Amino acid sequence: MSEYRIGAGGWGYFDIPGTDPLKVYSKAFDFVEVNSTFYNIPQLKTVDSWARRVPETFTFSVKCHRDLTHKYLLSPIKGAGGLLEAYLDICRRLHSNLLVLETPRSFNPNQAVDNINDLLSRVQLDDIRLVWEIRWGPPGKELVKLMQEFNIVHCVDLSREPGPAFESDILYSRLFGHGLHNLYQFDDAELLEIDKRVQDSGSGSMYLSFHGGRMYKDAARMKVYRKGGQFPRVTQYTGVKALREVLQEDARFPASKEELIKAQGWKVIDMEGDRRVHAKALLDKLDKGMYGSVGEVLEGLEGLEGL
Repeated sequence: MSEYRIGAGGWGYFDIPGTDPLKVYSKAFDFVEVNSTFYNIPQLKTVDSWARRVPETFTFSVKCHRDLTHKYLLSPIKGAGGLLEAYLDICRRLHSNLLVLETPRSFNPNQAVDNINDLLSRVQLDDIRLVWEIRWGPPGKELVKLMQEFNIVHCVDLSREPGPAFESDILYSRLFGHGLHNLYQFDDAELLEIDKRVQDSGSGSMYLSFHGGRMYKDAARMKVYRKGGQFPRVTQYTGVKALREVLQEDARFPASKEELIKAQGWKVIDMEGDRRVHAKALLDKLDKGMYGSVGEVLEGLEGLEGL
């Protein structure tokens, strides 16, 4: 029986005053990618507290510290093996079998296959799977061979790529979309395409980790769709009123048309007929020029057909 888990990159922003964010998050989702571990090595008592605060059916994946991937570059040098072992221990304490590695765009692992093999041969992975996001580019033939030998999962962004370089029993996708600095929200068509790519993978265990400006809402919408076959609304209003709704959140004025599109166009709004579009679709209809307020933006759209 296959499992399909949907979550986000951390629970730190899942903040409801007076509540424990992790406990509340674990009631909404059954999976989380722990991202804070990329920047800081947590105390084991903290890790143990995470495990105690979630249901037994909840799943963690752990992002490995950046020193291993960005400083040591997965080489078998002093400190690398110990750091990897420490993170494998964190996974075990969380009953997690997923350790996420993210190597930078500047590092070409195809030229470091021997070093990576040496490092991984020194540790006992047991049933923990390494999930590797290779930002440099696609893995070459020798690197794919190494990844398969160590049972590594090739992690890709299914909003940007059709799938991993090779088939695996596990599919893991870190989803960022197409925005600047991870500012992005997925519309219905994009979520449908992601889901199709997941289904086409043929994997037995599938994990979607949403990242970005609306990651909790994106993950929740995908869960609702998976359960009932329809996407929920994202805004209270539709059309121009929906645009007003999202602009009032944080739009800064004065701003040019181009600045508004860059800062606000990534957000998704509801339209008539149970459909959703990016705010850019409406902002594109503005005349070029400067706008001093949300009201001036709405005035600029008055009388336009379809709004």
